[in-house]
Order: sequence, then structure tokens, then C-alpha cells
Amino acid sequence: MTKKTKKPWPTKDVMSQIYEMHLWGGNAFDFYSGSGSHDPKIIAPYLKAIIAFLESHNTPLVVFDLGCGDFNIGKHLVKYTKKYFGVDIVEALIERNKKVFKAKKLEFHCLDIVKDELPKADCVILRQVLQHLSNAEIKSIVNKLNNYKYVILTEHIPLGDFTPNKDLVSGQGIRLKQSSGVNILEAPFNLKIKDEKLLDEYILKNEKGQIVTTLFEVF
Repeated sequence: MTKKTKKPWPTKDVMSQIYEMHLWGGNAFDFYSGSGSHDPKIIAPYLKAIIAFLESHNTPLVVFDLGCGDFNIGKHLVKYTKKYFGVDIVEALIERNKKVFKAKKLEFHCLDIVKDELPKADCVILRQVLQHLSNAEIKSIVNKLNNYKYVILTEHIPLGDFTPNKDLVSGQGIRLKQSSGVNILEAPFNLKIKDEKLLDEYILKNEKGQIVTTLFEVF
């Protein structure tokens, strides 16, 4: 008798459980998107770089934050934009964000960025989102990035040279465990760009890799 392979949970269920069980830390009374969204040493230089980019445009940009999480970072960026869309797959998290963060320029939407159609914008922010997803899911998202002029991508990757884009099951850690990381310019994603610029990098202690933020100009 052939043993049946257990199907992985849908990404929405996985992410909901992570928040419900506080697997990224925090307390039992609120949502928490992990130290990468709260450690001042990590987020201060990141915010400085992103704000400088947003302020460099004479006309404020419409920004689409894919995987906005608990919005501890996004809340600092809204005032520098024409419109800011915060999007996440966890419905309860989005409902919480709607109650906590209010601004005329700000909207929150619960979307599955792999499957759903994405609104128009000038710039997409993807901060430590793709690293949690399978290659098939990432490819679906990357195919949609051609609709945006700018993509600001943050990924947790190994130090030094590494083999990019080893596949994983969504929600089960990140590729660092496989000495790998996401590179959307490499196979199987192959995003075509006009230009790229390193905005920020933070080296983590104990050889736990680095958090790198890159600006891509897509068209």
C-alpha cells in the first residue's frame, strides 16, 4: 500500500498560524512580525534609505506594500507617498491594522499576492516576504512585478557566495538553512530590469547571514 504524501498547508493558513502562535515572537495580545521589523539597529538605516528614495521624487509615489505585516515599518513611510496600500494575506492582521493605523493616504487590503490581481502603483515594497515562499509562489509574484516601475526588495540571504533560489515548502523557515537565498534576477524567476541599486545591508551576528535591500528599476 502506497503511503500518501501529506499536502502542505495553504500559505494563508501557515501565516495565520504563525501570528496566532506568536512564532515570530511578541506577546499574546497583539500581532508581531518579528525582530526584522522591530530591531532599531535593523530598521533605522532601512527607513533612512527608503525615505531618501521616496523624497527624491518631485511627484510623490503610489506605494504598494506587499506583506505589510504588523505595519511597524510602513507606518513611518506613509507621509512620504501619494498613496500607500498595505497588503497582507492574514485577514485578522489587516482588520487590526485598519483599527490601529489611520491616515488619508493609507489603505489596507487582505489579498493573496500569489493568486490575486494587484492594484496599480509606482513602487512595490517586498520586505522579507519572498524568503518564506515556494519557488512556484515567488514566480507568480515576480511575473506581476513588470507592472511596476520600482521594486524595493529586502531578503535575508547568506554571507558571501551562495546558490540562489533553492526551493522550499512555504512557511517552513527560509532558504538560509539550505545555504541559499532568493535572487529574483536568477533562474527560475529571471526578472528583467533596467537598473539596480543597493539601498541597505545589515550583517547579522553569529554568521546568521545578512538582510539586504535592493532597489530595482523595472521599466
